[in-house]
Amino acid sequence: MKRLFLFIVANAPMTAMAADFDRPIPQAQSATAEIWFAGASLALIAALAMVARLVARR
Repeated sequence: MKRLFLFIVANAPMTAMAADFDRPIPQAQSATAEIWFAGASLALIAALAMVARLVARR
């Protein structure tokens, strides 16, 4: 128990000197990611249109 107390006391100054947390800055979306997003959006719209036609026939 005494060793644990000494360990905590010895390491206390190190925790006080820790650096502040810097939030990461979000990066802009790349052109490739925008193209993939546009393609996925069009595919989703097409799939929804196909499902709507399938449901409307029944």
